[in-house]
Amino acid sequence: MDTDLKDFVEGMPKAELHVHLEGCLTPQLAAKLAARNKMSLPETVTKASTAEGFAFHDLTSFLAVYYPAMEVLQTANDFHDLAMDYLVKAHRHNVKHCELFFDPQAHTSRGIPFPIVVMGYRSALLQAQRAFGISASLIMCFLRDMSAEFAMATLMDALPYKDSIIGVGLDSDERDNPPSKFAAVFQRASKEGFFLTMHCDIDQKNSIEHIRQAIEEIQVDRIDHGTNIVEDTRLVDIVKTKGIGLTCCPISNSIVTRDFKGKEILELLRNDVKVTVNSDDPAYFRGYANENVLKVATDTDVERQELVQLQRNAFNISWISAWRRNHFLQLLDAYAQQHGCA
Repeated sequence: MDTDLKDFVEGMPKAELHVHLEGCLTPQLAAKLAARNKMSLPETVTKASTAEGFAFHDLTSFLAVYYPAMEVLQTANDFHDLAMDYLVKAHRHNVKHCELFFDPQAHTSRGIPFPIVVMGYRSALLQAQRAFGISASLIMCFLRDMSAEFAMATLMDALPYKDSIIGVGLDSDERDNPPSKFAAVFQRASKEGFFLTMHCDIDQKNSIEHIRQAIEEIQVDRIDHGTNIVEDTRLVDIVKTKGIGLTCCPISNSIVTRDFKGKEILELLRNDVKVTVNSDDPAYFRGYANENVLKVATDTDVERQELVQLQRNAFNISWISAWRRNHFLQLLDAYAQQHGCA
């Protein structure tokens, strides 16, 4: 690998807008938490555990490890330690701001109280802000393969914690679970002041229709993944006009499908769509912020100023105050000028 390019990517100020906290649970941390809670790891988890990360080969085998591994998360300290494990790594990758997905239903459905989850995560975010100066906030996702009624109940649970949760999202198995299923939930979330985003996973059945519903019916502020939008120029024009950003994840794309969608990411970037590059579930896909940017940098014909633009997009579509956004953009611009790619 070009060491100069690697150094350039690693030193660049970054924002991450698509990373799942539960997807940051490494085999090592899972084993540590299981021992602390005097639990045995599920067999599917132990069989998939390696020194490099969890082993799986497709979306089905990924989910067969992903949800059982979460059983080790029992106390507020467990959720704190999970978030801190990611935030320490993010700081090393020069991530200045991150917006972190979490799936409360994956925990409340197994008897863990909602406040335990939120307060554990929140304490880690506050500690990281003090220790590293990293800016971080939480996005609560609804599990789309569960009922809309459960999602609405979870939204009600979240209302006392509006100071800790900046937005809501939609993730998990997209098959037969279109955005429209949760229209009433997202309408109420919007009225309560939450920002809105939704996963529109790559190469799924009815991908374009799901993207259309997210944009036109739900009226999301962002779309997670969403690169199939290149198949519909009308929708591309809409996201450009509205400034709706896409949070893309190259390495996870390359594992759950045959293609990391680098061509589509660049096509959208060069068409002035606010695409970004993120890590998704880094403990599982074995790639954090720098590795995902490097995937695009080395496997496409992207220019360095375009790598800077990907980060500029991320800061611009992030859900932070104007003064903080301007501060991060100034850091990024200064870095670009220093390296002759402003």
